[in-house]
Amino acid sequence: MPMHNGFLPREGFKVDTVLKIIRNTALNPKLVLPLLLLAKYSKKGQDWAILHPTAFSRLKTLLVFGLLRAASGYFSHRVLNNWVDDKYDWSREVVVITGGAGGIGGEIVKLLAERGIKVAVLDIQPLTYPAGPTVHYFQCDITSPKTLATVARSIRQTLGEPTVLINNAGVVQGRTILDASERDIRFTFDVNTFAHYWTTQEFLPSMIRANHGMIVTVASVAAWITVPNMVDYAASKAAAHAFHEGLTAELKTRYAAPRVRTVLVNQGYTTTPLFTGYQNDSPFLMPALEPATVAEAIVRQVLKGESNQLLLPGFANTLTVLAGMPHWYQNRLRSKNQTIMSKFAGRKVVKDVDQFYEDKERKEADGATGSTVLVDE
Repeated sequence: MPMHNGFLPREGFKVDTVLKIIRNTALNPKLVLPLLLLAKYSKKGQDWAILHPTAFSRLKTLLVFGLLRAASGYFSHRVLNNWVDDKYDWSREVVVITGGAGGIGGEIVKLLAERGIKVAVLDIQPLTYPAGPTVHYFQCDITSPKTLATVARSIRQTLGEPTVLINNAGVVQGRTILDASERDIRFTFDVNTFAHYWTTQEFLPSMIRANHGMIVTVASVAAWITVPNMVDYAASKAAAHAFHEGLTAELKTRYAAPRVRTVLVNQGYTTTPLFTGYQNDSPFLMPALEPATVAEAIVRQVLKGESNQLLLPGFANTLTVLAGMPHWYQNRLRSKNQTIMSKFAGRKVVKDVDQFYEDKERKEADGATGSTVLVDE
């Protein structure tokens, strides 16, 4: 399927469209600079500037802001990529993605497969879509380092050494702190946070040796704002966010691998079965995202072969400053959003968490490395 390239996103006319227009016009030096030059050096432009001094002054201000924004974007891009370039040969690269059986991950897999890219899908659930010849499914409990090691050997034998790792798998329980069991909380962190460590420990060393590769961390805007019934989820995503930042720093300062890229994804509410019942109270500012919208943003970035941070929707940029806001505002915002999860009925990746851990502990005691599959279809 072709990627969406329309002026309006799939989600329709939202604040992101307004921000896009502003970026492409008022804050676009390529547009503002010629207008300023005409106002300064052409006869009609000079007459206009004399008749409208305030507008002329604001045009200069817009140019300054636009140039500063462009310069900041350039330096951010170069710093994130350690001032070095790299090339990807997508006929030879191997992508590993966790949680690729459906949802955002499934859309990512389909987009990569359409381009003939070899993909290894790690999931405890079966694929929910027909897979092409370059897609290889490995039933895998990513919370088990031993299972991952076994599956990783199969991937290397089947596809070759992975060069792109997309840590996409995620779960949400939707319970309060007191209602969540010890295993509920453990499962959230095992999938949303700890699995990032196990997959990275398995696949990063070869990337470091080649000084080539990429690790994508799918976090969430929940890394910045915690609401009732999402405490464990938000905490696990904040930890994943911190994992990305630390990994990026270690690649440069500890592993001498400046060409190994890192991508962080902070997406808002996405209409997957995982979040059924989620109530969106800001549909214009923070619209519900289609899984394909998030997947396309990730795939576009992966195909660039460059490090970056993706914030979806664009208005999510405003949440990055939440920690610096006054406490009266922060507390009010968290309390106001208490209705978001009041009717939550999201699909459970694992039907019985207690049984999942009992089976896992028994298999580990027996030395087995197989995955336990307990899924709500």
